Amino acid sequence: MTTPVPSHRSVTVFMRPDRPGAAPPPCWRHALISLGEPAFFTRLRDARRVLIAGAGGGFDVYAGLPLALALRSSGKEVHLANLSFADLYGLDPDVWVDQDVAAIGPDTPVRGDYFPERTLAQWLVTQDLPSTVYAFPSIGVGPLRAAYRTVIEHLGGVDAIVVVDGGTDILMRGAEHGLGTPEEDMASLAAVSGLDEVAHRLVACLGFGVDAYTA
Repeated sequence: MTTPVPSHRSVTVFMRPDRPGAAPPPCWRHALISLGEPAFFTRLRDARRVLIAGAGGGFDVYAGLPLALALRSSGKEVHLANLSFADLYGLDPDVWVDQDVAAIGPDTPVRGDYFPERTLAQWLVTQDLPSTVYAFPSIGVGPLRAAYRTVIEHLGGVDAIVVVDGGTDILMRGAEHGLGTPEEDMASLAAVSGLDEVAHRLVACLGFGVDAYTA
């Protein structure tokens, strides 16, 4: 006699390493984890509007593009933001949504030769995608959290925020040798952690092993 093996599509898994055998927390009960679907996408399954934000600085938002494109292809509304190193305070007043939130488009005037958000906006246009990239200046946790709330209100609310780091600085304690931009990463992490009104707040890293302290 043989016992049939169930299809992976029918298998759901609850993982509570802190409390073996315990029921899943409320936020998991409507998003069962399937072995046929990465848990990250399971958490975002019911989200209709997602904000993907670079932790800072510079080009971190670019690390979120594969995720953004995948979520768009599944029918979700996706918006992009970034903690910026560009000279935002020199931009025209009409670029600013509110204090500490600039809406960068493909035609936003360039100041200097460093403006990753504008370059990204120009690329998005070539792909027939929404081309606004929201940019935050390098500020502290409190003002950054307020800036996130401004974007959320401007968008009409979001169901999930994914903070993206190019590299793994955001996972470190801050005392490792060779960290790139730990202050910005930690500010982004703390700011979004305090947005209790957003159901799903996740962190994604692209480029494990690229940092000096993990080589």
